[in-house]
Amino acid sequence: MALINVLVVDDSAFMRKMIAEILTEDGRFHVVGTAVHGIDGVNKVKKWQPDVVTMDVHMPKLDGLEALKQIMDENPVPVIMLSSETKQGADYTIQAISTGAVDFITKPSGSISLDIKKVEKEICDKVYTAATVKVHKKISRAQAHKPIEEIQQPLTMPAPPALSSKKLVAIGTSTGGPRALQKVITALPKDIRVPIAVVQHMPPGFTASLAERLNQISQVAVKEAEHGEVMKKGTVYIAPGGYHMEVKHSGMAVIVSLNQLSPDNGHRPSVNTLFRSLSALRNYQIVTCVLTGMGNDGTIGLKELKKANPHVLSLAEAEETAIVYGMPKAIVKEGLADYQVPLNQMASQLNNLVNK
Repeated sequence: MALINVLVVDDSAFMRKMIAEILTEDGRFHVVGTAVHGIDGVNKVKKWQPDVVTMDVHMPKLDGLEALKQIMDENPVPVIMLSSETKQGADYTIQAISTGAVDFITKPSGSISLDIKKVEKEICDKVYTAATVKVHKKISRAQAHKPIEEIQQPLTMPAPPALSSKKLVAIGTSTGGPRALQKVITALPKDIRVPIAVVQHMPPGFTASLAERLNQISQVAVKEAEHGEVMKKGTVYIAPGGYHMEVKHSGMAVIVSLNQLSPDNGHRPSVNTLFRSLSALRNYQIVTCVLTGMGNDGTIGLKELKKANPHVLSLAEAEETAIVYGMPKAIVKEGLADYQVPLNQMASQLNNLVNK
């Protein structure tokens, strides 16, 4: 198997050395070189055409976010951002992923992390996954709104609508999720008549920045979910990093319930946990949506949910638009997807289903 060529961009000589060593020792990668700041990184991407780039967020001359924008405009390549766990670092990281980065890794102890070895497996796994991702040049506004193709026919006949006005949407996603969520949530109408629960695999601190950014650019309200709050129509609730999110009955309403029980298949928050919790809701029409992501989180939970509630309709992101087709593919493979939908049509399809 050919080695994956990686360019390491970081202004710290120590970090460049350690990340290069971690990748080289893994055996799947060849570090083609390093860059000391964003301008250097942009130039070396053009020169060496690496398969993947690791990019520090905070650098002199040209920071990681601006360098990423230039790379995605001129020489698109999968980019993994490395960030600190500060509020500013989280905000920059969310912007970077929305701009085109595939994923991010948090440095354990700041810009120069002497303990970077703590996340060596995460570095290697994410760089390896990034090498499989297809990236494209930034498209024009007109192209962005051009339909990819018509919604595919249902894989199975949709369940009949519930005889109830109570409805809820639940979305699960992982790698590539912030970009996908931005595409979907910003296209939802302000008057959508359902609460929307979202699980995005992300560590503590970053989900708050994701919610803040989406809230600023969306017509619907977007917030990081709080334990015990009543879920309202037209509001998107994002599970906090490090917490499972469940939806439970409370009188005539539904509320958010958060906990820190053991990870489900390595994830907390877990899409399985969210979907499984919806099984207890009676007289609800539920629409689930599984977007881009590695692995199969959500499959077991959706299987249990569909068994408990015959009125569940499930959407899976179509392969041609998914950054990583793992999670949607698992839903389709198990025969659980009622619709496969290109990302730029997902919001309108969700709105159509909940307004029937």
